[in-house]
Amino acid sequence: MVQTFYLVFGTIFITLGILSRIKPTFGWNMNEAWKVKDDSEPSDAYIEARKFGGFIAIVIGSFFFAL
Repeated sequence: MVQTFYLVFGTIFITLGILSRIKPTFGWNMNEAWKVKDDSEPSDAYIEARKFGGFIAIVIGSFFFAL
């Protein structure tokens, strides 16, 4: 039971981490773009923060697999 929990959450974290690393602007329109009046792009800092968050999610997912 507990191993299944770790596998499921490890898979979810790794999948979301890979998605954030490959396509960091995914979800920009839903989360942030509606707050800006004109058409805009995410800033470089936002993209780098998303990539770093993806890396952290991959590390956490790997930790779940190790358990």
